Amino acid sequence: MKQRKGLLVILDGLGDRPIKEFDGKTPLEYAETPNMDKLAKTGILGQQDPIKPGQPAGSDTAHLSIFGYDPYKVYRGRGFLEALGVGLDLDEDDLAFRVNFATIENGIITDRRAGRISTEEAHELARAIQDNVKLPVDFIFVGATGHRAVLVLKGMAKGYRVGENDPHEAGKPPHRFTWGDEESRKVAELLEDFVKKAREVLEKHPVNEKRRKVGKPVANYLLIRGAGTYPNIPMKFTEQWKVKAGAVIAVSLVKGVARAIGLDVYTPEGATGEYDTDEMAKAKKTVELLGDYDFVFLHFKPTDAAGHDNNPKLKAEMIEKADRMIGYIIEHIDLEDVVIAITGDHSTPCEVMNHSGDPVPLLIAGGGVRADQTEAFGERECMRGGLGRIRGHDIVPVMMDLMNRSEKFGA
Repeated sequence: MKQRKGLLVILDGLGDRPIKEFDGKTPLEYAETPNMDKLAKTGILGQQDPIKPGQPAGSDTAHLSIFGYDPYKVYRGRGFLEALGVGLDLDEDDLAFRVNFATIENGIITDRRAGRISTEEAHELARAIQDNVKLPVDFIFVGATGHRAVLVLKGMAKGYRVGENDPHEAGKPPHRFTWGDEESRKVAELLEDFVKKAREVLEKHPVNEKRRKVGKPVANYLLIRGAGTYPNIPMKFTEQWKVKAGAVIAVSLVKGVARAIGLDVYTPEGATGEYDTDEMAKAKKTVELLGDYDFVFLHFKPTDAAGHDNNPKLKAEMIEKADRMIGYIIEHIDLEDVVIAITGDHSTPCEVMNHSGDPVPLLIAGGGVRADQTEAFGERECMRGGLGRIRGHDIVPVMMDLMNRSEKFGA
């Protein structure tokens, strides 16, 4: 029995709702996607709920579920996954947080992403904070992707029951850090001190002086959330499925998930996780990895960013960018030897500007697939596809079966 290879493509935040200016079509239905439509005609479509119907999923919990893990059992906060994603090797007694560079004016958060400050600017600001802020405990503060950063408090894992200062929308003041026990109270006090001292560094930093001069939002405040400790991964993905698995990812959080479950992670030059990401660099790296690996995971972030920014036209453009990426891949592989699944980790409807519980379009094509009669890749076509509506954790088992890598249960 011939074993095939597998390619899982996650277009982050792919799912959406009807857009009035698109005559009721979603961005995926509105976009020109000849390559994904070609796969739809030769493959099978459906919908998937990353965790369960109606449950909005975080990118971390959604990816864990799609890779076959129960997020209710293994997930222990986003921060630690972010830290793994930026390449930190941490101890089990470390406590990590996800951080946003933000803009604050007169005590009010005016931009939670500081005008989507660039990765280079954020890394420079992070280095200044690491060098100039002093705390009574050892800490690590590093820039991640775009406006994101990671904070690690060494040896403070017992204080994980700490709240956040992020109000999650502009126009509100930051929250005070709350706590659930005495150890967490200590962490809350450390965080308040850290934010205050970091702001002093940020306000006078040359990066922000330059941004002020050109009228861009300054990154003068830190929003801290997602306290996380070491994830409880019972078995690596590679061990469970007996495959060599690699990933092409630019975003630190998703890199962290991939590292946690045992995937080899690659970020080709030009892959940024932002609107300017080099999709062809990702496509070429994916084709290269399919020569050496049994299973490859390809992540594409900008579709999600456009949903958060309530920009349907840009989201459609990013979907078209992803389609070109997929087009290059299918031109350079033999689909008879590869099973390819394309979906999102969750829906990010433009009208919501956040993750929602809407089901996510799913396409599976390649060798072994029994095609349905769908014609294009879009939400409504997926509603009538042959896969029906499944859970996110069913995707990989379906792929592995088509790859002839599943083991029989029973005699």
